[in-house]
Amino acid sequence: MCGITGFTGHGTKSNGLAMMRSLFHRGPDADGFWMQHDPILFMGHQRLSILDHDGGAQPMWSDDHRLCVVFNGEIYNHLQLRKSLINKGFTFRSDHSDTEVLLYAYRQWGMDMPEQLNGMWAFAILDLDRTCLFLSRDRFGQKPLYYSFQNQVFAFSSELKSIIQHPDIHANISKKALMKYYAYGYIPAPYSLYETIYKLPAGHNLWIDYRSLNHKKWAYWDYEIKSHAKKNKVSQKQLKDWSEQLVDSLKQAVHLRMPADVPVGFFLSGGMDSASVVAMGRTNAQTIQTFSIGFQERSFDESPYSKFLSKYFKTRHYHDILSLEKARNILPSLINKLDEPMGDASFVPTALLCQQTRKKVTVALGGDGADELFLGYDPFHAARMFQLYQKFVPRPIHDSILALASLVPVSFGHMSPGFILRKSLAGVSYPQKLWNPLWMGPLSPKQLAELFNEPIDLEDIYEEAIYYWEKNAHLSLMDKAQIFFIKLYLQDSILTKIDRASMIHSLEVRSPFLDIRFVDLVRQIPWYFKYRFFKTKYILKQAFKQYLPDKIIKRKKHGFGVPVGQWFYERKLQWPSLEMTHLNRQVADLYKNEHLQQINDHRLFLWNHWVLSNYL
Repeated sequence: MCGITGFTGHGTKSNGLAMMRSLFHRGPDADGFWMQHDPILFMGHQRLSILDHDGGAQPMWSDDHRLCVVFNGEIYNHLQLRKSLINKGFTFRSDHSDTEVLLYAYRQWGMDMPEQLNGMWAFAILDLDRTCLFLSRDRFGQKPLYYSFQNQVFAFSSELKSIIQHPDIHANISKKALMKYYAYGYIPAPYSLYETIYKLPAGHNLWIDYRSLNHKKWAYWDYEIKSHAKKNKVSQKQLKDWSEQLVDSLKQAVHLRMPADVPVGFFLSGGMDSASVVAMGRTNAQTIQTFSIGFQERSFDESPYSKFLSKYFKTRHYHDILSLEKARNILPSLINKLDEPMGDASFVPTALLCQQTRKKVTVALGGDGADELFLGYDPFHAARMFQLYQKFVPRPIHDSILALASLVPVSFGHMSPGFILRKSLAGVSYPQKLWNPLWMGPLSPKQLAELFNEPIDLEDIYEEAIYYWEKNAHLSLMDKAQIFFIKLYLQDSILTKIDRASMIHSLEVRSPFLDIRFVDLVRQIPWYFKYRFFKTKYILKQAFKQYLPDKIIKRKKHGFGVPVGQWFYERKLQWPSLEMTHLNRQVADLYKNEHLQQINDHRLFLWNHWVLSNYL
């Protein structure tokens, strides 16, 4: 796991080194760069050594010195690809470097090469024969990649704060990106916080001629649901067959992610996702190490379940408790290293978990992706219920029902009933294509208009959610909801959170549920095998009930919540004095005061606003 950066067009060696220095936390074990001056090209790399310490230094060149690569990530099928390439006549210098495999895979398959890969990656390959740079990002966007064309310069990097070290790359805050930040709780690709700096979306490639700066961007993969079954009928034979296949496929994915030249551990939260990964990773050879984090606030704490699972699996378990005092101590440094503002408060305990884990291991396996693949979130419940609500409850009385819901007392506990009810009813008053972003986002369209003091164009602000909804109009409501969570929430919130939280502490986190072979299997399974009898992850629970205790299988989903609503209410987080041209300070203060007086629960907005103010 590493940080990569580079540029062409204009720039100096000192510019490139400054870009690299800001990535030091992503790769503290080693660094390297290469530069030429006619035309100007710079390739830089910060390395966290996981595989082949001696043979994996970067930038790495092909034997004929015509191809060069800088790479962030892990290619889990690199040994199989290496064997295939050797059979085709290629000779390798390294013992087992996945980076070198990328070079010769590109030479063999050209720009179709990413389709051969199973892993997580962001890389740039310099091809001197074709005078081009070829950049790629993995299918789910587990590894970040930013780029910009400004002032006859093309620059790329793993992080925003690195790319803006180049003097020709200017960082002007994008008003549109700000609106999306308050609408979604994150900034969806291809946008970034800054104008003319973009994220390469997940599953995309970018090609650029480094002499002319002509370029093109295209998708090489997309998450498409293969099952279009209309009948909501579960065959017991299919249920059994798919359950067996899921177990076999996840076991392979876990074991594919366990080899490393450094210690490997497992996150163990107390839920079934991480527990399933641990169950598949157990071997008779050694006791595995597991890690968890808890809270002093009981409604947010999963500690009893993680400790129970540790005893059940006989792991060597490490556990820490997050107190408000500890959170206060680490928050300033965490937000400063966040790279781009994001509104998921679970970033805080996730970062602390990664900090504790890094003391013992360099690689950790986690359960990310399972909720999205198996319909594990509360909005999947809401979608089913409110589909009927919208059908049978006349639109004119929606506002009256919402007004009644506002009378439910405000409580700041984890996913309190009043919070869920008000968010759900507010969202369902809009078209279905907006339900999910409105349920998950910090502000409603009406509140957005108030904060920015101007009318809101829904088609513009929610363009990503609308695009995926309309593109998949032929699918069921549940399938379309799932695609929202995979294409937007997973890529730009969940995986961004885990990348930043882990790389702050130079820890690599691997996600077996996102193995492409496992995902290809899941895409064939109709939604009603995943969500059944108002139970989320139905088939996943059926598949792993023989490996997990009943107490975990039947446990209601908890999530990695953080008591920020309570923290603000108790004035234990200082309200920021953020003055921005785009934002109405009086409206922000009004929402704060409503929260403090328990008139309304604005926890999501307050946290997003607090993060942004501390980031800037």
